[in-house]
Amino acid sequence: MNLFTPAELTENYAKAGKAKAEKPLGQLFALAVLAGLLIGFGAAVCNTAVHTISDVSAARIVSGLLFPFGLGMVMLLGAELFTGNVMIGISVLNGDTTAGKMLRNWAVVYLGNFVGALVLAAGCAFFGQMEYSHGGLALYTIKAAAGKCALSFPNALVLGIFCNILVCAGVLCSNSAKDTAGRVLGAYIPVAFFVICGFEHSVANMYYVPAGLFALRVPKYAALAAEAGIDVSALTWGNFFLRNLLPVTLGNILGGLAVGVTMWACHLKNHRRANPIDPAS
Repeated sequence: MNLFTPAELTENYAKAGKAKAEKPLGQLFALAVLAGLLIGFGAAVCNTAVHTISDVSAARIVSGLLFPFGLGMVMLLGAELFTGNVMIGISVLNGDTTAGKMLRNWAVVYLGNFVGALVLAAGCAFFGQMEYSHGGLALYTIKAAAGKCALSFPNALVLGIFCNILVCAGVLCSNSAKDTAGRVLGAYIPVAFFVICGFEHSVANMYYVPAGLFALRVPKYAALAAEAGIDVSALTWGNFFLRNLLPVTLGNILGGLAVGVTMWACHLKNHRRANPIDPAS
């Protein structure tokens, strides 16, 4: 067969999660920065492609067709993405690693993802990438960022849960394939679903919102936003961290853990090792 069964896939991920949890810090951080850049590129290309499309449905479909290649590159290049690494919980439940090592991975990867996405956001805002349509791309970026910062905490949390159920499904489907095309397609479809639905992805938002915040610091773009009557009152760093990134991240964790626990309980629980590692090690 050209793919792994669900049981084989889950066992493979348990082993992969162990390796992720034990990866040297420098290597882990570098691969996390790479993943932040790759997901950020997906977000940037979506903004660029749809900024002149007035029909919401058409814009969401175009974004859904483009954004998933970011995760595809992450999977093929072995980069470290926080939302997918939430499923290291499979390895913890299976006794392959500890909760402490999992949390170490999460913290380093989250920071690295943020650095990668932030660098890209600053580069796009300050070095002319948003000049498309005489600054129209910057206006779209600012408006999209302001909308994300205006989400209520419960809405951002639930949209984050739904998002990472699909992202983690995409990671697992990608890992179920034994060839390149299958791995890309496995990641592609679930991620396209979450983008078209408008669910919230913490790492993508590490590009989307800072890009809007940085664009507001460019006098030309700030003036264009004022002329267009865009409400930027919610677009602040405080709202980004507290009203968007915090609830979306919590939602992503809950969604990813739900997928991981379900896969482990259904496919690995009865095959758990007789002598799991000491949690204190």
